[in-house]
Amino acid sequence: MPRTLQAAPDLSRYRKEIARRHDEAVLRLQQWIRQPSVAAENIGVVEGCDLFIKLLRDAGFQSAVKIPTDGQPGVFATYDAGAPRTVGLYFMYDVKHADPREWTSPPWEARMLDKPGFGKVIVGRGAVNQKGPESAFLAALHAIRGAGGKLPVNLVLVAEGEEEIASPHFPQVVRRPEILNALKRCTGIFMPSALQDPDGTVTVSLGSKGVVEIELISSGEKWGRGPRKDIHSSLKAKVDSPAWHLVQALHTLVTADGNDPAIDGWFEKVRPISAAEKAMVAEATQRQSEAASKKSLSVDKWARDEGWQQSLESLISRPTVNIEGLVGGYTGPGGKTVLPHQAIAKIDMRLVPDMTRDDSLAKLKAHLAKRGYGDLEIKLGGGYDPTSTSVDAPLIRAQFSVLERAGIHPILWPRNAGSYPGIVFTGEPLKLAAGHFGLGHGGGAHAPDEYYVIESSNPKVQGYDGAAMSFVEYLHELAV
Repeated sequence: MPRTLQAAPDLSRYRKEIARRHDEAVLRLQQWIRQPSVAAENIGVVEGCDLFIKLLRDAGFQSAVKIPTDGQPGVFATYDAGAPRTVGLYFMYDVKHADPREWTSPPWEARMLDKPGFGKVIVGRGAVNQKGPESAFLAALHAIRGAGGKLPVNLVLVAEGEEEIASPHFPQVVRRPEILNALKRCTGIFMPSALQDPDGTVTVSLGSKGVVEIELISSGEKWGRGPRKDIHSSLKAKVDSPAWHLVQALHTLVTADGNDPAIDGWFEKVRPISAAEKAMVAEATQRQSEAASKKSLSVDKWARDEGWQQSLESLISRPTVNIEGLVGGYTGPGGKTVLPHQAIAKIDMRLVPDMTRDDSLAKLKAHLAKRGYGDLEIKLGGGYDPTSTSVDAPLIRAQFSVLERAGIHPILWPRNAGSYPGIVFTGEPLKLAAGHFGLGHGGGAHAPDEYYVIESSNPKVQGYDGAAMSFVEYLHELAV
């Protein structure tokens, strides 16, 4: 839990410098958002990587280099401040897709708009996930140097351009000998984030679920039944359907209500929720609003008609099998009477401790083969194991110290339901503490009208300058 609170160093000159440099920092963020970097569609990733490296060098990193992989490149950067301690940073420079037709403000224009209840926000793809918080961290470095100060810790940064496609090649970056050696000197590693809810609440998470992203493909060619090209639907009377073959296979993966995995052996390695985790959830239940959560998610009921506390326990402790999308045949306006030769399901499977990506994928393949669906092609997009970090890790305790000093009593949370490739840091051979930190607020990640608060009208939520200052304070706390 938090360390014994000590008197904070006088950091007022950095607060003033952040305010003085506010406009230039916001312009940097807008420039960054305006550069698309969508790994899934291979749009702007090379240019996005080059811009990211420039931003790092401008912020003071003496070295920032592109690291080639079998996919999109990673980045390795170091900032040697001559300090006794070294801290690791994980960044991503890629973003999700964006369909401009779904947005009220163009996703690549990074417009500054008034958002009721929040103040002035930047709207654009990547605004909060993760370019906004990451740029606020870089603004903190600019302010420290601009005010004539010295960075209190050395920095080792690793970044990727494939986080949004489940990081298929990021281990190739981290496992390079020079990068492993640099990370071994770190006391821990964190990702800049915007963790304030609209009511000012901050959650400190001790880990994240793992994930496996796949495409499950049914085709007449692989099946040996059904057509090898689309044919007229009237022929269904005598021809098998690859689309129905896929639907029937999907039905075997979950219980009848679609809520729980039914893959053979899926729960063999699932670690039961602990008493300590139950206690964390019980406290969170009292401090978080069920009504506000339902409103933000646009739902009326929780799965299995669970109560509020049980739904939160499920969120941290249950593995899932989710259909992201189904594609097959004709999906345009009106009808087109065809029997499609192929159908595809995009699936993500969330993993909890002590599940692994490789074991889960093997269980899925065996389950399908046993039931006569071994012909289905399984195309792995990416994935990784879940992560866990001790509440007593200095990286976590420093977060509590900064937050408590700011008058914020954070919620301690066992793990995020979302995923990131932290296992490359928390697992062998590094075994580093890893987490997320940062004040500020944003929303709409992976959705239309994604935003990040710049000038907050909500007294409980920090704007851009407050977010940057939180990183100054955290770096100084990590130096203690």
